[in-house]
Amino acid sequence: MTKRRISILPFFALLAFAGWIISNTLFTVSETEQVIITQFGKPMGSPITEAGLNVKIPFIQTLNAIDKRILEWDGPPSDMPTKDKLYISVDLFARWRIVEPLQYFLRLKDERSAQSRLDDILGSETRNAVAKHKLIEIIRTTKLRVPEKDALLNDVEKRLNMGNLVPILKGRKVIEKEIFEAAAEKIKVFGIELLDIQFKRINYNTSVRPKIYDRMISERRQIAERFLSEGNGESARIRGNRERELKRIRSEAYSQVEEIMGKADAQAANIYAAAYNQSPASRDFYAFTRTLSAYEKLLNKNTTLLLSTDSEIYQLLNESPFAEKKQPDFSKDTHGEDNL
Repeated sequence: MTKRRISILPFFALLAFAGWIISNTLFTVSETEQVIITQFGKPMGSPITEAGLNVKIPFIQTLNAIDKRILEWDGPPSDMPTKDKLYISVDLFARWRIVEPLQYFLRLKDERSAQSRLDDILGSETRNAVAKHKLIEIIRTTKLRVPEKDALLNDVEKRLNMGNLVPILKGRKVIEKEIFEAAAEKIKVFGIELLDIQFKRINYNTSVRPKIYDRMISERRQIAERFLSEGNGESARIRGNRERELKRIRSEAYSQVEEIMGKADAQAANIYAAAYNQSPASRDFYAFTRTLSAYEKLLNKNTTLLLSTDSEIYQLLNESPFAEKKQPDFSKDTHGEDNL
């Protein structure tokens, strides 16, 4: 029994050795990878890009698996200046894949080196593109955006030239395309195809953010002051128009009143003339009543009136049929005047 067990051991050892040799000779390639076989560090043959079972020389040849899927690049945020001298923090992301595995292996070896090279190229192209454009070009995505306006402020905005958006020549999408095209050419030499690149976040630099906010507040205050100034001017204009219109209305009303009063006085005079001009007695009576009216306005109980004998009022009173006929007594007044 012992001898038979001893004789079986070499068989199992030989079988295990054969299995080990086969495991180092045969290998499989999955659908998500491509393989380059190297011999003493030198690539042998063409890269294996199709999934399946393959053979290599054991112990001499080495497998180098390269990912065939779409890979992600997410660089760190970088501070860079724009054309209008504003420092912003730009955060990008990109998608890429390996299309020439042999060239990729010879130049970069692994994915860590590829990520480092992408950091350099994409960061450099992004910095160049940002430096050539103003901040509004990098932020805005469309050139034809129409701002919403309050209908009540249309006239004010026209006079102040406000409410109009800054004209956009390119926009963020075009700038992203420029970065993509410039970086894709440089990355192609490494056997990498750049699929997409986009801005993930754009923000003001931390050190200049308070200054930007202060400037925004100052601009809004200036706009508010312009609105207040426009409002005060409009208020003064309205008040001036109101005063001018009020004076015009009063002037027209006064003119109409004077015209009506003039017509009324003329009509009253005509009526009086027709009434008192019917006979000599009526004319004398009219003269007598006018005289009394004049006395009523001129005299009061404390008034002493001195009249000459040749005055019209004295003659009128003296010759009136309603007055008592009495010859004046000149002996009492050597000056020819009576006391009434």
